[in-house]
Amino acid sequence: MHVLITRTQPDADQLSAKLHALGHTTIIEPLLDIVIHTGAPLDLRGVQALVFTSANGARAAATRTVERALPCIAVGPATAVAARELDFSSVTESLGEGVEGLVEFIKATRTPGHGALLHPAGTVTAGDMKASLERLGYVVRKEILYEARAAETLSGALTTELGAGLVTSAMFFSPRTATLFATLAGNAGLAPDCRAIDALALSPAVAKALAPLTFKQILIAAKPTTDAILELVAPG
Repeated sequence: MHVLITRTQPDADQLSAKLHALGHTTIIEPLLDIVIHTGAPLDLRGVQALVFTSANGARAAATRTVERALPCIAVGPATAVAARELDFSSVTESLGEGVEGLVEFIKATRTPGHGALLHPAGTVTAGDMKASLERLGYVVRKEILYEARAAETLSGALTTELGAGLVTSAMFFSPRTATLFATLAGNAGLAPDCRAIDALALSPAVAKALAPLTFKQILIAAKPTTDAILELVAPG
């Protein structure tokens, strides 16, 4: 199988290595470029935990503090792995799905009166975790530490491969990247070529965002994890 990876770096390279180990080939097309903002160190006074809703949030936070012992709550396993790789030593991960699952996990494991929750975030976030938690009595500080800049066109390499029918599967990890791909592929006149491709979506929300295009089939991971989406790839 020749698999299109639309994930941001460095996650795209890590996923590509896993696919190559399974006997597949890949083309990497990060539709978002992550730009981490520079600035003063994070003010962690009165903070009971950091809340990471993405691996990029953990990476951005790591550039703005040397503190690694403060408890961290990750939205899922991939984000938890990224935080641990950055040497955050006390990382727990939500057992639910997405922002809603994260809110329920925090509700079950953290007390509102024990300090603020600091959320290192990007300029665009999925859901409104801050409002949901504040309704429950938590103090949430959202710090914008990075931005995900959207691609304006598909690369020449990907356009050529899609037009030649070389891509057999495409992986999508967020509604934003799925929406962006649908727009850019349509603008490039490549919508008909997507009919021969299996779209592999991390969640139902991601699959819904692909609706402007017609694919051979859209498969949804059983869980919103990298391992689960890898299980959707046909044997190499």
